Amino acid sequence: MTMHIPDQTGRTAIITGGSSGIGKAAAAALAAKGARVILAVRDQTRGRAAAAEMGGLTESRPLDLGSLASVREFARTVNGPVDYLINNAGTMTDTLRHTTDGFESQLGVNHLGHFALTNLLLTQITRRVITVSSTNYRSAHIDFEDLQWQRRPYRPFGAYGQTKLANLLFTRELQRRLNRAGSPILATAAHPGWAATGFTMTTGRRLLDHALALGTRLLAQSPEGGARPTLLATIGDVPGASFSGPSRFGVRGPAALEELSGEALDDAAAQKLWEVSEHLTHVKFPLPTA
Repeated sequence: MTMHIPDQTGRTAIITGGSSGIGKAAAAALAAKGARVILAVRDQTRGRAAAAEMGGLTESRPLDLGSLASVREFARTVNGPVDYLINNAGTMTDTLRHTTDGFESQLGVNHLGHFALTNLLLTQITRRVITVSSTNYRSAHIDFEDLQWQRRPYRPFGAYGQTKLANLLFTRELQRRLNRAGSPILATAAHPGWAATGFTMTTGRRLLDHALALGTRLLAQSPEGGARPTLLATIGDVPGASFSGPSRFGVRGPAALEELSGEALDDAAAQKLWEVSEHLTHVKFPLPTA
């Protein structure tokens, strides 16, 4: 896992959700190469245990992406340059739930929390912002008229897919803004393919959920395998706004670049989502335009 990663001594990485799954695997790989790694996690018991297991310059700090106050407090504690911000954490719920700030929970945690965190830290980031998405974006749609599922019947899988599409549109618009600002920072995205990480997919249909769980036990790759695309997006020779994933049918295997399709390439939607996200979080892009 670490053999193709160059020495990371002197570099700092922040990884949300870094106490389990692919986040933990990516964090461990960077820590093993000498990076200072900050695990930004809600459960500090698990976070401290993961940091102790990784050793080196690894630490755990509290972050609840479902609370903008927590996001702001976490950002306030980060001093000095950050080489890599890896927006890895995610959630999926089978019923309509809301964050502390009243956002639909999947949108709030998977997109808005990371949107706010990225912009609050952007003046300290020196190399890359990496956001973990999913191939579920392909069947998703951003419904700007009902972003929070206030009028539509709630569909867990639909809500999840919307946030994964939002991750890619966020990456696209972030790179556009970084380019306009003359910044050398790259915004990249990745997906783990089919990986056994403990993350539960909920479609709202019991038989399909059982089939997915069975398929995960039989076919999914390890968290270490699922973390390869994240690591490629973090330290690999990839362009801005790129999308990394497993090379074998997008499910498993070595990491490689993938072509995006459909609404993930919609620049107008990306700009609109950014504006809506700024309005909802009260956090704006902090770099001046060149």
